[in-house]
Amino acid sequence: MSTPSPRLGHYALGAIAACFLVNLLVRSVLKVGGPLATLLAASVVAFGLAGVFRWRTGRRPYPVERRALVGLYALGLGLLYAGLLALMYLKEEPGLPGQLLFAAHYLAYPLLAWIALVPERDGE
Repeated sequence: MSTPSPRLGHYALGAIAACFLVNLLVRSVLKVGGPLATLLAASVVAFGLAGVFRWRTGRRPYPVERRALVGLYALGLGLLYAGLLALMYLKEEPGLPGQLLFAAHYLAYPLLAWIALVPERDGE
């Protein structure tokens, strides 16, 4: 019996929305800032995404689902981060260290999602 394929775009959109909410809570309520806040928010969203996927489908994602889901998630966040970078350039051009820090903050989200969405293994 095969299970229907989950709508990965919905999971990605939900994770992107969760990024906003979790970042707001971490930075305003918990008063955590900087890279620690990014790692905390990215971890909560990534493992929450993995938990919701497993809860709704009853299994871990297959490797192809993992690639597609992380790709959609990274693309959506990438577009938002590109808009934010464009706004930064309008105000004042950020230097190379600022651009590298900006890229590191962005890359934490898809990287932790990749780690959290461990695919199905044979025999499990």
